[in-house]
Amino acid sequence: MEQSPATGLPRVIGVVGAIGFLLTGVGAMAAPESFFDAVATFEPYNQHFIQDIGSFNLGLGVVLALAVRPRTDALFVALAGAAVGSGAHVVSHVIGWDLGGQPELDVPLFALLTILLTVGAASRWRSITPS
Repeated sequence: MEQSPATGLPRVIGVVGAIGFLLTGVGAMAAPESFFDAVATFEPYNQHFIQDIGSFNLGLGVVLALAVRPRTDALFVALAGAAVGSGAHVVSHVIGWDLGGQPELDVPLFALLTILLTVGAASRWRSITPS
């Protein structure tokens, strides 16, 4: 079956968006100070905030990367993308343990959310994947 231009264009935009969000997320998570200097030059520099931005960009990138696939289940995409963003958020809080907040409470709660989202995504995947 041939795709109409209207179907192809949103997929292309989704792929481009996914790449942009994933690169932004990795950059902000892996090198927050360099990311700040090159992209997010809004004073004052805050490592934890930059890495949080990176974590949520990773989640958005995964959502788009999964959603551009034909006949993709929306609930699976949402759960999987949120699980990745939430997991990266946990990493951000572990890396920034000494940067403020209440890490002894935040990390376990965010980790629990990540686990729940991952279980939900895995369960949904099993329910929609043919045996």
